[in-house]
Amino acid sequence: MAGKSGASKRRAIPYHNTLQWYTRIVTSDTCAACKSQCARGIAYMEKMRRPGALGRGVPCVLTAYKISTK
Repeated sequence: MAGKSGASKRRAIPYHNTLQWYTRIVTSDTCAACKSQCARGIAYMEKMRRPGALGRGVPCVLTAYKISTK
């Protein structure tokens, strides 16, 4: 049984995923340090300033990227 196993092959990225834009989730401290703050980030920072606020971050449009196929 010579040869490569199925698990060692590189997984191909579907074509429709290469066309989609992705954004990174950032926290309020990243939004505060941003030089060009967006409305969504400003609203999230205001929400996080309240006592007892729990947040998971917001998608940042400035960190948008596409998956490369190379």
